[in-house]
Amino acid sequence: MMSELIQEPRHFCALGAQQTVISIERAIPILHAGPGCSAKLSAAMSTCGGYQGTRYAGGDAIPCSNMLEKDVVFGAENKLKKLIESTLKIMDGDLFVVLTGCTSDIIGDDVGDVVRGFQKEGVPIVYAETAGFKGDAYKGHELVLESIINQYLKEEKEKVKGLVNVFASVPIHDPFWEGDLNEIKRLLESIGLKPNILFGYDSGGIEAIDDIPKAEFNIVISPWIGVKIAKLLEKKFKIPYLHYPVLPIGAVETSKFLNKVADYADINKEIVNKVIEKKENEYYHYLTRLADFLVEFRFDLPKRFFTINDSAYSLAMTRFLVNDLGLLPEHQFITEDVPEVFKNKIREYFKDIAPDIFSEITFSQDGGIINSQLKKFHVNKSPLILGSSWDVDIASEIGATNISVGLPVVDRTILQRNYVGYTGGLNLIEDIYNKILSKHN
Repeated sequence: MMSELIQEPRHFCALGAQQTVISIERAIPILHAGPGCSAKLSAAMSTCGGYQGTRYAGGDAIPCSNMLEKDVVFGAENKLKKLIESTLKIMDGDLFVVLTGCTSDIIGDDVGDVVRGFQKEGVPIVYAETAGFKGDAYKGHELVLESIINQYLKEEKEKVKGLVNVFASVPIHDPFWEGDLNEIKRLLESIGLKPNILFGYDSGGIEAIDDIPKAEFNIVISPWIGVKIAKLLEKKFKIPYLHYPVLPIGAVETSKFLNKVADYADINKEIVNKVIEKKENEYYHYLTRLADFLVEFRFDLPKRFFTINDSAYSLAMTRFLVNDLGLLPEHQFITEDVPEVFKNKIREYFKDIAPDIFSEITFSQDGGIINSQLKKFHVNKSPLILGSSWDVDIASEIGATNISVGLPVVDRTILQRNYVGYTGGLNLIEDIYNKILSKHN
């Protein structure tokens, strides 16, 4: 019996890592789990991420052992072996990742031994123990990356000048992951680097994976997700890493990000300054055009805001709303299962939003707790909530405007939209004020 029930859950179990696998081009997940786990995760994660649908070898195409009662009693290692053999014959892939569910992990099937048999035959296959009770899909995401690094990447390779591995948006859990990663790639390319993006369309697939040890350094763009992976790569392949904790949204943070990366990579500052000047001129050109609207509607626009999202987006959007739009933070809610070791550091990030401006935060995966706390705040003007589709009702109850920017997102479709970078900041501004105008009109 579960010791705790969560109201309005926003994230999925560790087996949701199957979405990480299918986000690598031509990678195929193989599930050793009970019947229905994969199908439910595929349907829910694709829908709740803004109706993103499935990808190559995703959805109903994902091979699964569909463990039954007799498998619990007698074990199912041989069943898994036959499943892998069949998958290799039928499915055309470059990398295969075996993922375990709760059933196989509880009964103790030696999945590693089965997979190692195929690895010895030269099959590009790894395994990760991703039982749902091990954590949420952020945990599963990192477990998949660890398995690839430890089991597939074998030796240090000659470094390629300017090549950098990027660990930022988590597929699906950042609903804008594909657009965000593409924009990060464009930003880094603009200052002369060669970003190695592991996920999404035209990201390189197995070639991108093979290139990981060739990087001069790694960039982690998140408060905590990816730090463990960067440390593992530093230990195994002697690749140093730059940790930039804020996903850059808008001109202020994006310019800081580019300067920080340029300093770390020892890039000619004249080149970087020219890029920043050009991007900022365009950004503020459009922002200036918004001034008439902001002045005309100033009495009806939100002055304060809440975010209800994972730590990466809550921090990024808080910085953006304060530094680019001049709004004031009321309270921010962090919704993923953040490891205790990172929590104090994240609190510090929110105490350094801008000079004399900080925000208190609450770590909670429970929508009931979040809703009860929101009702305690008394904001004179209609506040802004950057949350999820769960938050429509509470926003209406407290007179706020809610925009769905975090899981679950079921009231908008998301294909390649980005919130990262200069263009991402403009996209977010449009989405915020379009929602406010539609509400009033």
